[in-house]
Amino acid sequence: MALVTTGVVVLDCAEPEKLAAFYKELLEAEEVGANANRVEIRAADGFRLALRRDVNVTAPSWPRPENSLQAHLEFVVEDLDAVERLIVSLGGRPTETGDPARPTDVRSYADPAGHSFTVRRGIPTAPKQG
Repeated sequence: MALVTTGVVVLDCAEPEKLAAFYKELLEAEEVGANANRVEIRAADGFRLALRRDVNVTAPSWPRPENSLQAHLEFVVEDLDAVERLIVSLGGRPTETGDPARPTDVRSYADPAGHSFTVRRGIPTAPKQG
């Protein structure tokens, strides 16, 4: 019997209810648990994401060059343009760096609380460069 039965990605934010609404709509997910300080959602494919209240949180500063991107969410999509329209309509924003060497099948965004995420066509096979 496995000791660990599931994993959950947890993002700290000031307003977990609002950020959960963003990700529920983006991922077509359902809320599976909530209390005063945390909201957890699950997408149809089983991906679990929790948003945890932290009243002292500061938004990540990526893509500033002096800060490394420590972690980010990545979503596989079919239609980059349609997903971008949805993200922006939900309050997300593009964080493109203008790098001409960057693949055109990957786009970077920040959610309404500033967490980084990317959407891409297909699964990456090469290691990150730079």
